[in-house]
Amino acid sequence: MSIKAMDFSLRINPSICFTQNPPKPSSKLRFLTVRCSLPLTSDDAATGLAERPWKVADARLVLEDGSIWKAKSFGASGTQVGEVVFNTSLTGYQEILTDPSYAGQFVLMTNPHIGNTGVNFDDEESRQCFLAGLVIRSLSITTSNWRCAETLGDYLAERNIMGIYDVDTRAITRRLRQDGSLIGVLSTEQSRSDEELLEMSRSWDIVGIDLISGITCNAPYEWVDKTKSDWDFNSNGRDQETYRVVAYDFGIKHNILRRLASYGCKITVVPSTWPAAETLKVKPDGVLFSNGPGDPSAVPYAVETVKEILGKVPVFGICMGHQLLGQALGGKTFKMKFGHHGGNHPVCNLRNGRVEISAQNHNYAVDPASLPEGVEVTHVNLNDGSCAGLAYPALNVMSLQYHPEASPGPHDSDCGKNFFPTSLDFCLFT
Repeated sequence: MSIKAMDFSLRINPSICFTQNPPKPSSKLRFLTVRCSLPLTSDDAATGLAERPWKVADARLVLEDGSIWKAKSFGASGTQVGEVVFNTSLTGYQEILTDPSYAGQFVLMTNPHIGNTGVNFDDEESRQCFLAGLVIRSLSITTSNWRCAETLGDYLAERNIMGIYDVDTRAITRRLRQDGSLIGVLSTEQSRSDEELLEMSRSWDIVGIDLISGITCNAPYEWVDKTKSDWDFNSNGRDQETYRVVAYDFGIKHNILRRLASYGCKITVVPSTWPAAETLKVKPDGVLFSNGPGDPSAVPYAVETVKEILGKVPVFGICMGHQLLGQALGGKTFKMKFGHHGGNHPVCNLRNGRVEISAQNHNYAVDPASLPEGVEVTHVNLNDGSCAGLAYPALNVMSLQYHPEASPGPHDSDCGKNFFPTSLDFCLFT
């Protein structure tokens, strides 16, 4: 390192720096002089460049449309491919990070300021982070929350999840809304050329990939935890008769299980490939088909399981479970342009006209025109008119495309004792 240094002097007039209590006027102007020295490397000395005391762009997001977005990295380093989607939630980034439904995706937060509350271990929705990466505008340099256990950057690094910041998330969101969800590659490896990363983004596709098999549980287990009293926003319906529920884990969130347990359900969680015959052996009062990531058409084994259970026991589906029920009933699903991701989606209950602000996370939807006679569309998304809920009374079937447990999100869908069973007047467990 060079023994020389670059000196910077800044002369400041105190009278223009202090707006509330400026110094008294003086006949002579007084200045403060601030001087700092930056050490130079031998290369810097030769080129005239000083070391920068701030982080510089060291990462790239390369989208399949050919656009390249320079950014700064945090969390893990390396190269990762995934589908880029945007999430409009204002809070709850930790619940989003641990939502298994984001497997294979880069989540871009439209809210610009992320990381200010740090992370804690009470808000996790699964055993690990399943998303491919996090894209944000501004990374908070400090944390301020009484439950904070560590910073967002440290949290992601420990879980080998890549993140980037100081990127124009508004411009990327507009691009996704115009062109639809895009495959992208995140990389901090300077040895990889832009052309190489672009080829990676164009040679990978999320459609048709079974993402559920990589995130489901390995064996059945009993779930007993309820929503903690400090956080229980609705205790109606407690201390009622216990109902036995089998929940298929396609990527189930912890708060779905907590809310069911809080309303008197004894829950057994089973893997996505659990045979229908084994489920029926325990004679459950109801079966839940959970949320999960990816394309419902990529998991035909799950559709077959649903078909085998239909009509034998009341069933309820959420998100992926809703789509699997749609296919099992004879309907079709399709990939949406950019999906629904966020905690501010208005949904109308067509049975009573009630509007709920809902939490959603899905890229696929059920085509209502493909459903057979007798299947009722009970809810619609008011942003685009897509199907947000189904009912088939003849077989005791009901489902929601959105997340009634709302973690994160508004609690409009938790209607006391009617929680899961009846944002739809769901009477499966009666």
